[in-house]
Amino acid sequence: MNRTRTFRAPGRVNLIGEHTDYNLGFVLPIALDLATYIETSPAEDGRLRMYSEQHHEERSFAVQDIGRLTRQKHWSDYVIGVAQQLLAQGVSIQPLSLRIRSNVPEGSGLSSSAALEVSTAFALLQGRPFDKLEIAKLCQRAETDFVGMPCGIMDQYVSVFGRDHAAICIDCRSLENKAVELPQDVEIIAVNSMVKHELGASAYSTRVEECALAVKAIRERFPEVKSLRDANPAEVEKTEMPRTVKRRARHVVTENARVQLFVHAAERGELDRMGELFTESHRSMQHDYEITCDEVDFLVDTAIGIHGCYGARMTGGGFGGCTVNLVDPAAAGHFEQYVRERYRERFDIDPAIFRCVPAAGAGEVTSGAVTTIPA
Repeated sequence: MNRTRTFRAPGRVNLIGEHTDYNLGFVLPIALDLATYIETSPAEDGRLRMYSEQHHEERSFAVQDIGRLTRQKHWSDYVIGVAQQLLAQGVSIQPLSLRIRSNVPEGSGLSSSAALEVSTAFALLQGRPFDKLEIAKLCQRAETDFVGMPCGIMDQYVSVFGRDHAAICIDCRSLENKAVELPQDVEIIAVNSMVKHELGASAYSTRVEECALAVKAIRERFPEVKSLRDANPAEVEKTEMPRTVKRRARHVVTENARVQLFVHAAERGELDRMGELFTESHRSMQHDYEITCDEVDFLVDTAIGIHGCYGARMTGGGFGGCTVNLVDPAAAGHFEQYVRERYRERFDIDPAIFRCVPAAGAGEVTSGAVTTIPA
């Protein structure tokens, strides 16, 4: 039967909680209406075919060979990594043609990779029942074990569990979440710097290693600390460790606290406080975690000087990508115009600007709607 089906998984903006996920802390992302779509149809030749509209490129592999494939440092690695994880879970991979299209910009910090991984998992499952949390976990493993990026689970998790009209606060240790309703009278605006510095991947791995060194040092004096999630600022400051490692730990510990404070402020509709926490988060990433860059710092500094912008921060892995901004809806048009003009003047780059609307998590697209798997 030649039945075509379409599956969708969203990108995300992380409101606050950067580089806390692989430290088993808290994050507060929203899933986006920007998403990756995979149209599937049966293949009659025993192969898994994938075509990327974004890259104008096709890859094809015999289904029986998928388990033996190795990383090629190519966009298809995300698909093959997920397929191998499904095989490891006892899920057979059917011969399929996958046509992939996405409006999540690559390299922007909006998690195009997780959107591709999660949409691939749903496409390869073809509606077969599978636990939602296990989908997020196996997609994370695809990125860490096959693609080679030691990421936390946030991006894949929110792509699966995203909620309309709400952020989700994820406990990256228990993997539980709660919906956080956001104030109605604020716009979330992402500004893409349109740059991605090559330092990003290697520096990300270095930050993971530095956090592990910090935990090892803190545990020698405070044995109850199993991860930076367990540490507090006083314990960080009292522990002897290299200055750079201490700054990394300081960011993670204070960022975890900022997530909780932001949730409380959002629940009370305290927009000024939410904005203050955004900007504090950015300064921590800029000075303690050292993952920002000139372009992103300029966007943040410009934004917080605009009347009607409550706060701004970098979002994503760092060294480029997007900022996320909390803006009074009445000021949104002026905000976009002013940021665009100043950024062009400074860097001769036209930034892409997105108004972010919290959206549902992944599922099959049927009759124009997305059908998600029940929790």
